Amino acid sequence: MEILNDTEISNIIKTSLKTSYNYADYRDLVINLVAKESTTGDDKSEEMVEYTKLNDKRMKRWDKTIKLSEETLARLANFKGNVTWVVITESWCGDAAHVVPAMAKLAEQNTKIGLKLVLRDDHDLLMNQFLTNGGKSVPKLIMVDTQTNDVLDTFGPRPAAATKLVADYKAKHGMITPEFKEDLQVWYNQDKGQSTVSDLLKMLGV
Repeated sequence: MEILNDTEISNIIKTSLKTSYNYADYRDLVINLVAKESTTGDDKSEEMVEYTKLNDKRMKRWDKTIKLSEETLARLANFKGNVTWVVITESWCGDAAHVVPAMAKLAEQNTKIGLKLVLRDDHDLLMNQFLTNGGKSVPKLIMVDTQTNDVLDTFGPRPAAATKLVADYKAKHGMITPEFKEDLQVWYNQDKGQSTVSDLLKMLGV
């Protein structure tokens, strides 16, 4: 895989933004795909369709229930930069269903934070520049300067606390099991998006 320089990556990001979704349009896309018994991505299997259905329900719940504390709102108000969060995702991704709504909650609180979502399988060149341990893991948030598209930082595919849970389990058992995936969903439900919120505030420097 070719590693590109900063200017080339900025140009790829600029091109990707031309086919990006804002959060409302992304939610509409997922809702419409569910109605059509379909999914984003190259794999249109029944399994992926079912994941998209499940994730639509998760996102609908988080859209209503994720709360931002007064401290979080105050910290967000102190952000003086001008950034765009370019988020690579797919509708079938379980982590994305928990994480992306938290991103959206934060972004809507400050006009200096734009949120744009692009589909992984439609943007292979972009995805290949932001791999996680060599894999195309999503969601992947790329924070860029809105004016220049220069990359400032990245986040994902999971908040740090969940990443540690996965790493510890792999170290002990050698692989991720279906049982652990269920445990991870329980963790997300108990966390209520707050670890994602905390990590993103740190990334913003507030």
